[in-house]
Amino acid sequence: MESTDGLSDGGARRRVSCLIMDGVFSFAIPVLEEMGIPYIYFRTISACSFWPYFCLQEIIDAGEVPLIGKDEDKLTCWNKKEMDMMVTSVPGMERILRLRDIPRFCRVEDVNHPGLQTMKIETRRTADASGLILNTFEDLEGPILDEIRKHIPNLYSVGPLHALLKARLESEGMESLHNRSSSFWEEDQNCIAWLDTQPASSVIYILVGNKARFHRGNDTGNENEIPMELEEGTKSRGYMVGWVPQQQVLAHPAISAFFTHSGWNSTIESITLGLPMLCWAYFADQITNSRFVSEVWKVGLDIKDTCDRIIVEKMVKEVMDVRRDEFLERAHSMASLARKAISEGGSSYLNLNRLVEFLNSTVS
Repeated sequence: MESTDGLSDGGARRRVSCLIMDGVFSFAIPVLEEMGIPYIYFRTISACSFWPYFCLQEIIDAGEVPLIGKDEDKLTCWNKKEMDMMVTSVPGMERILRLRDIPRFCRVEDVNHPGLQTMKIETRRTADASGLILNTFEDLEGPILDEIRKHIPNLYSVGPLHALLKARLESEGMESLHNRSSSFWEEDQNCIAWLDTQPASSVIYILVGNKARFHRGNDTGNENEIPMELEEGTKSRGYMVGWVPQQQVLAHPAISAFFTHSGWNSTIESITLGLPMLCWAYFADQITNSRFVSEVWKVGLDIKDTCDRIIVEKMVKEVMDVRRDEFLERAHSMASLARKAISEGGSSYLNLNRLVEFLNSTVS
């Protein structure tokens, strides 16, 4: 790529004026700097997850990582009481974040671990960009966004993006464009027909993502195969499917709660629709998201590291019965704030306009 290159447009040559790039792809920066092209980072994680990533050096300096002792296995690490000690080195999270809630790549023996160091270096480089885009909104993560702005002033919170896009398209008479799926996997629409046959608020939607796997102890079978007895035994009261149109499922009146891995897309989609969550986080940003769902936003329960069948049964009863009204009231309140953010004059609506203005200013 040379500085004289451009984009073809009907025979005309146009110079790239700005690049929006993934927040862990900094290998492109030397080329951009050589060509004098500004760049903006877009991180697909929450603000509450990004901020500990950004503060990893402070966490290391405080001796709060590494989390695993020498020759200590992961299960022992998860179960030790020290994991519930509060993290004191992340400003604004001193009374929220436990060692258990910082990203799983911190669960290493050595602070020089490549995964830990890569994430620390990549995230810190965000401060050198012309701005940062996050799929969140001010009323959801305002205090954390304020902390981030001390280091990255040009921060654009434009979420929930999926709802903002839908609202913008509808306002311009192009709502049909929003009905097109952007999924990489084929969606099974039959699950919607099955949900149509279920009573209102009677179904829990369970999703563990496309990477996590269930291990079956000493079972030597193929771990990618669903046990026959599980598939057959649940047919009368459940529906098992490979991939679903998630936003349609979450919005269906039969759905009462979301048993989720706490990935950010799933989390913010659930918040937007006012749906309580059961959070079984596995890795990356999921670990911190689940804590905020439970302890800050109070729209669900966090069961990471403790998820045996007894805990699952107890927590399902909490969300579906014992504390159902409490969670629903809080979830509906957060959903109302999400709608406010994307409405005309709302924080995300205005921040998107501000982002567009900046992008236009780079065009000469």
